[in-house]
Amino acid sequence: MGEALATLRRERGLSQAEAGQRIGMTSQGWGLYEAGKRSSLFRPDVQRRLTGALDATPEALVLQLEGEPASPEVLAANGVSARGRAFEGAPIASRRLRLETDELTPWASAGTVLEYAPGRWPRRGQGCIIQMDDGVQKVRLYDRADDAEVVVFGAGGLDRSERIARSHIQSMSAVISRLDDE
Repeated sequence: MGEALATLRRERGLSQAEAGQRIGMTSQGWGLYEAGKRSSLFRPDVQRRLTGALDATPEALVLQLEGEPASPEVLAANGVSARGRAFEGAPIASRRLRLETDELTPWASAGTVLEYAPGRWPRRGQGCIIQMDDGVQKVRLYDRADDAEVVVFGAGGLDRSERIARSHIQSMSAVISRLDDE
């Protein structure tokens, strides 16, 4: 119930101090209700008082507790306000690939396991896994790209560059770690 109260407060863009001040309570007192440390939060009269400070109703608190949005519209921000936490979806799980050749020595040698993030574009000098449209998978060091091609190093040694047409690339993935002892 306390978390539902906190969510309602954040939706209204209020801090604990501002919400508490509306009903003559300290931010610490309000925080205790949100943390579930005060059992009186379950009393209807206390719920009316607390939700009244948020311009809401006890029914909105119950709806929030059940996971339904208490109010469909977002209220306009007034001064500095918190909108709650907006998280992106879970990151794409990383994958691993064991190098079979020494083309990338000294950056990585045969037997090194590369962990990569599918879909993450590499930075200059960072390792990358290139999935070609013909099914071939290339491991290279990214250098640069333009609208027509990608330039990478590692085709037969780090001192030789390779130009790959973007039209032949299915996906690019950045190497995020090298695991030598696996």
